[in-house]
Amino acid sequence: MKKFGAKLSIRKKMMFIFVGLILFLLILLVFVNGTFAEWYYMANKRSDLVSIYKEISKVQEKDLLGNDSEVLKLNRMTERNNVSVLLIDSSMRVQYANVYDVSILIDQVQDYVLGNKPPLLDSGDYLITRARDVMSGAEYLEMWAQFDNSNYLLMRCSLDSIRSNVSISNQFIFYIGILILAIGIILVWFFSRRISEPLLELAELSKKMAKLDFDAKYTRGGADEIGILGESFNTMSDELKDKISELKTANYELQRDIKKKEQVETMRTEFIGNVSHELKTPIALIQGYAEGLKDGITDDPESMEFYCDVIIDEANKMNRMVKNLLTLNQLEQGRDDTQFERIDITSLIRGVVQSLEIMAKQKEADIRMNTQEPVFVWADEFKVEQVVRNYVSNALNHVDENRIVDIRIEERDGKIRISVFNTGEPIPEEDIEHIWEKFYKVDKARTREYGGSGIGLSIVKAIMESFHRECGVLNHEDGVEFWFELDTEKTGIGSGQAEDDTV
Repeated sequence: MKKFGAKLSIRKKMMFIFVGLILFLLILLVFVNGTFAEWYYMANKRSDLVSIYKEISKVQEKDLLGNDSEVLKLNRMTERNNVSVLLIDSSMRVQYANVYDVSILIDQVQDYVLGNKPPLLDSGDYLITRARDVMSGAEYLEMWAQFDNSNYLLMRCSLDSIRSNVSISNQFIFYIGILILAIGIILVWFFSRRISEPLLELAELSKKMAKLDFDAKYTRGGADEIGILGESFNTMSDELKDKISELKTANYELQRDIKKKEQVETMRTEFIGNVSHELKTPIALIQGYAEGLKDGITDDPESMEFYCDVIIDEANKMNRMVKNLLTLNQLEQGRDDTQFERIDITSLIRGVVQSLEIMAKQKEADIRMNTQEPVFVWADEFKVEQVVRNYVSNALNHVDENRIVDIRIEERDGKIRISVFNTGEPIPEEDIEHIWEKFYKVDKARTREYGGSGIGLSIVKAIMESFHRECGVLNHEDGVEFWFELDTEKTGIGSGQAEDDTV
């Protein structure tokens, strides 16, 4: 079941709410006025009686009742508060009165003297009580007091006038409420239109936006909440238009990525084929030599040692290839954290060269550096070491009969370039753009000879891409130069050092 008012427009809802609120307030006001107004008036009247009592007490103490100005002041005070006053002495002679017929008031004084009337308020100095006139039936609020000079004071004010005032005020409140209600209905109807019409326009605008019509705009303007909402609609329309354009672009890119994924799948298949091919030869050798040893193909200790060395060597080759593949995969997937720090590239290169000293002696190669001075760069030390190690070991594996490996550290365009040159045959031009690809080998026979897998340069490329820095290769007449660049923070490059120092 739908809630009441669910189908009502905002204009009608505002009308019902306003009318209900006005009627509630009107009824509440009449109730409060009828219930508490009389009590409030009586409290005020008691306060007025006390004020007049104090003034009369002061005047008679100073014996100023014969003073015309003081009498005039008392008259104004009593008339303003609608209070009848009688002041008489013990002989019942009138000292002051603001009424012509004092006989009734004198009778009331006698009743108080005799103690016939209970007090409403007894302060010790005066008594305040409610009294009813037997003859007229009217009800009064009266004050009775006796001064030290034996004068008696009686004051009274009509309670009927208070009730009449309450009734009149209730009528006035009712009529005013009806007038406010009528004016309010007109105003609510007018202002509700000013609210509902912009909202209807926004509703229509939302329908157009739902149909992807983003040319429609909110045009009423305004600095109020609805105007702000309208501007938000316009902004949302523009943003949705842009987002849809972006989605279309993203859809196009998605289609392109799908094609790329298909290409990656093809590359994955080729990758598996390359890995299988690279592992097939060492696995076959290990299997063959292991079976030969098991079958007792030879009893010669030297031959058996040779077979074992071949098995160990081929196993080491497979181990290195697997490690390099894991490293390359981490780099390509972006899962390898890069920790930049300030390092001395000269010291790092010397450490790599020292670790390859045995290999260099086997190749009878002469490794040279152009500087021994510290050169500081910002990079990941472990990854830079991998790059240098791949470059130097690659140079040692491809060095010719001249057997020279030249390592240079130079500053170019605010960066440090590290290059590794080896004498030997240049790389064929058709192979240069492929040497960074996985498993690509320029001379497959020679690569197999020194146990290369075609992964080292791919690792170098991936590392430099993670640094957002360049690397490359240059052919020379007498050899090949591989290089890479790093950000610099230098303290000096080769100052006071010979051009070519042998390590």
